[in-house]
Amino acid sequence: MRAIRIISMLVLVLLMMVGFTPVSAQENQRNLFFYTRYPSQEATIGDIVTFKLTLGTDTTPQIVQLGMREVPQGWNVTFRGDGRVISSAYVEPNNNATFDLRIEPPADVKAGSYRMVAVASGVGQEVTLPIALTLKEKSTNPGGLSFKVDLPTLRGSPSTTFRYNVTLKNESSEEVPVSLLADAPRGFQVDFKLSGQSITSVPFGPNESKSLSVEVRPFSDVPAGTYEIGILARGNDLQATTRLIADITGQPQLLLTTPDGRLSGEARIGEKTEVKLVVSNTGSAPARDIELSASPPIGWTVEFEPKQIPELANGQQIEVSAKVQPSNQAIAGDYLVTFTARPTDAAAATSEFRFTVLTSTIWGLVGIALIAIAVVGVGMAVMRFGRR
Repeated sequence: MRAIRIISMLVLVLLMMVGFTPVSAQENQRNLFFYTRYPSQEATIGDIVTFKLTLGTDTTPQIVQLGMREVPQGWNVTFRGDGRVISSAYVEPNNNATFDLRIEPPADVKAGSYRMVAVASGVGQEVTLPIALTLKEKSTNPGGLSFKVDLPTLRGSPSTTFRYNVTLKNESSEEVPVSLLADAPRGFQVDFKLSGQSITSVPFGPNESKSLSVEVRPFSDVPAGTYEIGILARGNDLQATTRLIADITGQPQLLLTTPDGRLSGEARIGEKTEVKLVVSNTGSAPARDIELSASPPIGWTVEFEPKQIPELANGQQIEVSAKVQPSNQAIAGDYLVTFTARPTDAAAATSEFRFTVLTSTIWGLVGIALIAIAVVGVGMAVMRFGRR
């Protein structure tokens, strides 16, 4: 009897030891975590829905397999990383993997609530993430987006910034994030502004209107003509378009230089020096009644031939002669003369020419003659008084 008691006590002790055997911390520790900030979303029938997912580990670097369960029949569900379809992700401590769960319901799906489960299978562990999606019917509200332009046609030159005041309204009963796009001819730059700030998109509340400024800037070499600029506002399934017209009248632009581009030369005191100038019209319209003038130093004279050009077509050039005569009181040195070509319908063109003034050749000859006379006079005096 005593032996039976001893055996019973030993068995009880062994059972207690087995019952209290400690489980390692690693066995109880969850080394994978899998989540999304917004596991329940609403969408409209026909929308493609994307959930942003995060997968990570606190312990072991590993490759985790991705999968889905309870996906409704006919639905297309894929995991996407960096724009590509993926089926696994590599994670390591302090370096989570982020990717998308892209859900495409079928075209004939009914409105209602749907549930599915995303699964991540790692080393010895599997974690699940329930996903809920509620689909609603498309709004039957006939409202949409609409444009209203105060002055759709504006006129100006290629240097003009055309500013159109546009009112855009969301006539629907839903919030709409609206993207703004422009379809402009080549050589035009279009900028959308709201309260002076450049924008490419803007949110609209239900039945909300906003005043926008559309700035159209043509390049300086755009030919004269009438140009259409298309404006598009698009958000959700709504869009609106309108047309703006820019009437470019053209503008002359003059350039004044020399045939070889050299803007320096020599001149002599009291003598006329001819300078060849070239007047070019690089603008998009003819330049009319171009008057040639100069700003020389005091006492200098400048004569032009011709002095006035009745008309110079765009893309054309003409040669002009300028006869410059320094003042008789000028001294040798460098001087600046500013030449100007001024049309009646555009900005003037100017060019600075540097003259190096030399002593006149006449005065040089006079000096030589005086020296010769002096030498002859001295010689005659020596001959006359030398005989005595």
